[in-house]
Amino acid sequence: MKFIKRLLILAIICITLGVSTIFGFYLYVKPELPDVTTLRNVELQTPMQVFSADGELISQFGEKRRIPLALKDIPPQMINAFIATEDSRFYQHPGIDPIGITRAAFVVLTSGSAKQGASTITQQLARNFFLTNEKKIMRKVKEIFIAIHIEQLLTKDEILELYLNKIYLGYRSYGVGAAAQVYFGKDISQLTLSEIAVISGLPKAPSTMNPIYSLDRSTTRRNVVLGRMFAEGYITQTELNQARSEPIIARYHGAEIELSAPYFAERARSWLVERYGENAYTSGMRVYTTVDSKLQKSAQHAAISNLLNYDQRHGYRGAITTLWQPDQTAMAENDIVEHLKKQPSYGDLTPAVVTNVDKKIANVVIKGGENVTLEWDGMKWARKFVTDTRQGAAPKKASDILASGQQVWVQPKTKQAEDGTESTYWVLSQVPDANTAFVAASPQNGAVLAMVGGFNFAHSKFNRATQSVRQVGSSIKPFIYSAAIDNGMTLATLVNDAPINRWDQSQGTAWRPKNSPPTYNGPTRLRLGLAQSKNVMAVRVLRSVGLDQTIGFLTRFGFKRDEIPRAEAIALGAGSLTPVEMAQGFSVFANGGYFVKPYFIERVEDAYGNLIYQANPNIVCNDECQDEKQSAGESVATNHAVINDIAISEQELGTAGRAQESDQQPVKYAPQVISESNAFLVREMMASNIWGGGNWRTGTGWNGTGWRAQVLKRRDIGGKTGTTNGSKDAWYSGFGPNIVATAWVGFDKHSRELGKASWNNNLGKEQISGGEAGAKTAQPAWIEFMKAALQDVPVQTKQLPEDIVTVRIDSESGKLSNRNDASSMFEYFEKGTEPTETVSESGSESIFEADSSDELF
Repeated sequence: MKFIKRLLILAIICITLGVSTIFGFYLYVKPELPDVTTLRNVELQTPMQVFSADGELISQFGEKRRIPLALKDIPPQMINAFIATEDSRFYQHPGIDPIGITRAAFVVLTSGSAKQGASTITQQLARNFFLTNEKKIMRKVKEIFIAIHIEQLLTKDEILELYLNKIYLGYRSYGVGAAAQVYFGKDISQLTLSEIAVISGLPKAPSTMNPIYSLDRSTTRRNVVLGRMFAEGYITQTELNQARSEPIIARYHGAEIELSAPYFAERARSWLVERYGENAYTSGMRVYTTVDSKLQKSAQHAAISNLLNYDQRHGYRGAITTLWQPDQTAMAENDIVEHLKKQPSYGDLTPAVVTNVDKKIANVVIKGGENVTLEWDGMKWARKFVTDTRQGAAPKKASDILASGQQVWVQPKTKQAEDGTESTYWVLSQVPDANTAFVAASPQNGAVLAMVGGFNFAHSKFNRATQSVRQVGSSIKPFIYSAAIDNGMTLATLVNDAPINRWDQSQGTAWRPKNSPPTYNGPTRLRLGLAQSKNVMAVRVLRSVGLDQTIGFLTRFGFKRDEIPRAEAIALGAGSLTPVEMAQGFSVFANGGYFVKPYFIERVEDAYGNLIYQANPNIVCNDECQDEKQSAGESVATNHAVINDIAISEQELGTAGRAQESDQQPVKYAPQVISESNAFLVREMMASNIWGGGNWRTGTGWNGTGWRAQVLKRRDIGGKTGTTNGSKDAWYSGFGPNIVATAWVGFDKHSRELGKASWNNNLGKEQISGGEAGAKTAQPAWIEFMKAALQDVPVQTKQLPEDIVTVRIDSESGKLSNRNDASSMFEYFEKGTEPTETVSESGSESIFEADSSDELF
């Protein structure tokens, strides 16, 4: 009894000392313990995601990969696997596991090393949120107290949900949802039992036990997890055996990008960070842009294919480098593969090494190790590049182009067999020296539907669609002619198409603007002058309106006054704009005279799907809203003042005017800056740019400079070519039903000309040759895009504004005509501006009888 009494006293003393020690530790570390109540409102760091308007993922920004999941969305087997492996008594203990601690301590005493951990899931959660991984006793003490506090604050399920979303699992993946995507490219609901066990085994050593780093260690760890699940009764023997026998097939999966639109993604990223700060990278924001996935793919294909076609018709610039000479020992294939692994790829352009050249074929090894054959049709274009205006002779055999040991670029293409099946073949290619931009937008509200900022974002991140200010050439003429119509001219007004020779006193030289080509037709109707892009006519039209009045008129389209030179040369395109600004201007003609501001961001949601930003762009008024607008007293005269001198910055391009962060936003109608009849008449001239006029059967037919777009076989389209002096910039801008698009091609170095291409005897009659210009260099991209964009859009019938009338005129003089033959035509006029004189029946009168001067205007 005495012994038992002493033992009890010793026990009480030990317990008292133990409790006192624990209490003392608690008092000591209490000031340093964090406030665990923050876990109730914790925001897990989740990457920013950028989507198209139709929900396709464009890009993901942020260091940490995480897909937050509710506990109910995590497969029960995943939960069981973690509990069995990490904390089998999770639902029984109060945050710390005395049995586990005792067991771990016994292992340390008997083996001399810590082979078994004792941290519960709650303790790991405490460490992940509030502590570091340093191996110190005081850190462990803090971890225990924090875990107990967490258990008092949260339910077991809440703790488990936080843990499974927070834990680091290797390769920048945090949480089980991200790990499923990173290692297996699957949604967590699609994982097999074996894959679940692989992920559940990662917390022990995520950097070295993952299947990408070490398949053997990952397999061993997976089997340990499966064994624990079996021991705890979560799986059967059959499930255990089947999962153990399943091979682990894993590789690194990046974010599953569904739509390639990197320039759009960068626009969204910079806008979001500007608006919400660096927190945007980790707060899980979902940014929905205005891009249409179908149109973006079409724009990307059209613009890049057109650029490569331009580049290739100017010749082949040779191999990137030579790895061995033909008379030297060839590099081993394994070494070739290793070398190519380090080389970049640009879109479809893939690096390759030539291994053999024979007659009209060449064998190459492409990046990734595949051996492919280049057929003659895939390289016969490659005559030698000499200068931008000269190319060498057409090659006759493969050895004229390639040699063994050369590193080159190749590109996959598809061809369709007679039975409809498609196959892939490879062609020789090269990274173009020139560059391109393409923009498509909705003229109804300014939403940018597609954008290509250059050849390849990895090659150059400079966005030529929004940042490159280039001379626009003849693309400016529709705006000049719109000013003329606003000043009283008509489509039948005659302007003298004759050379101009004006002495410039300040420069001491004569200014002699010329047509391109240098042909002159004398007095010519306004419609034909724009359609055929007559330079001297544009200058005379500008003079008739007045330079200052014209510049003021151009600001109605959102063009910045300080970027419009005060010189008559603006009629020929001396002013500079970005492709987005050009599309913005053409939208006014397409939508009936209303100014809409381009925008890129439609809405932003937080990580939980709550709307935190909604764009509120100006929209074009339809028939239903006319009464509302009229009651507000809006008019073209007052509205264009709102647009005057407007400056559209890179930041503003994302905001769609006064875009608000509220659920209830008033409808904002776009201001009307030119009359509906003015917009209609300019559209008519731009339709003639494609379809021309006259009657080919009677010999009076003529084409506009954009005649190549006739292949679209639509009468509801129109546009305008643009070429600057020396062909340094090539443009085509135009419209179709509910869409405008602008294509640009040029060199980043402003002084370099696009040159000309001679005829290649190896290619067919469809090839483009001669001097580069808007119609040859930029318009093919516009045509290819519109072919896809309007494929399922019915052809629209022409809708005449109320104040537009149609009268028959004489095609030579523009006067009224009573004839019903090829000498006359119907023309559109704004009511009150139609001609009042009738051409004489003899047709002998001269248009100069009343004015013998050598020029009109």
